Amino acid sequence: MPSDLIVSTPEGLYCPPGDFYIDAWRPVARCVVTHAHADHARRGCGAYLAHRDSAGTLRARLGNDIALQTLAYGEAIDHRGVRLSLHPAGHVLGSAQVRLEHGGEVWVASGDYKLDADGTCPPFEPLRCHTFITESTFALPIYRWPAPAQLSADINAWWQANAAVGRPSVVYAYAFGKAQRILHGVDAGTGPIVVHGAVESLNAVYRAAGVALPPTVRVQDGPLSKADLARALVVAPPSAAGSPWLRRFGAHSDAFASGWMQVRGARRRRGVDRGFVMSDHADWPGLQRAIAATGAEHVVVTHGQTATLVRWLQESGLNARVFATEYGQEDDEMPAGTASDAQDPPGPGATPDGAAA
Repeated sequence: MPSDLIVSTPEGLYCPPGDFYIDAWRPVARCVVTHAHADHARRGCGAYLAHRDSAGTLRARLGNDIALQTLAYGEAIDHRGVRLSLHPAGHVLGSAQVRLEHGGEVWVASGDYKLDADGTCPPFEPLRCHTFITESTFALPIYRWPAPAQLSADINAWWQANAAVGRPSVVYAYAFGKAQRILHGVDAGTGPIVVHGAVESLNAVYRAAGVALPPTVRVQDGPLSKADLARALVVAPPSAAGSPWLRRFGAHSDAFASGWMQVRGARRRRGVDRGFVMSDHADWPGLQRAIAATGAEHVVVTHGQTATLVRWLQESGLNARVFATEYGQEDDEMPAGTASDAQDPPGPGATPDGAAA
């Protein structure tokens, strides 16, 4: 086993020679953040380093006054003899893998990632390394995602069918990442697109980064006619279900976008009309391809189906082990009735999804 360039501590993943943490879940002096989801970006650190496209979301979530240094993808810095660079993870806007090089060893901490390009962030970049730290959220053979183009076609067909009979289409999706993926792929000619405030605040961050999204409106921005509402696509976080905000759309068809929709019965437990299989995490084949592409002989597995993935890796001849972490899944990436094991409480004026309504 190579010397450990990253170790697991009570505060989070720690790089001893560099004296910094990666996605720390306790306040620390120096923290590298792979992306701005609540379970990977926590408040209270003395200084943060992240990709430049994460800056807007991190400041909105953690405070405008945080000490934040940003890097472009592939830009390298040296810190206490450790060469550090960030590379696309394909998870959400600004998501990054952290590549560390020290003493002839290369380690990559991937954070959360997926392999299929979706047009809302740069696609995953395989990095050759000696040791690869991977998530395992959906590390079971049953999890296999549809191609992004097919997913968009299915959502468009569902929306068009509802609009044809005068019924609004409400799709629940996590406000940061999935909502923008849905918007990027829909046919805006079908009708108006109404979004929850939590979604629109993140849309602004994506548009500022140059991501193409169709025009969207909030209901409070101006009255929509009954005819417009009857043809509308409504994109909202899961926390909006059953809320007074939702009741203004009257009788509607609803859907839920999540990787858990792959599982029989998940849609029934959510109580929605339609389930769309969509995740910002790698599916089972994606995890296999990503790990193989690194050429790593040593693999460290974190949050998710760790036992299954470690066993598969060991049977494939790799040296695999587990880092116990406090990373969880976003609210909508958990089956109904299951609490996330690591949720960051929203700040003042924020929704449960971590964005201002």
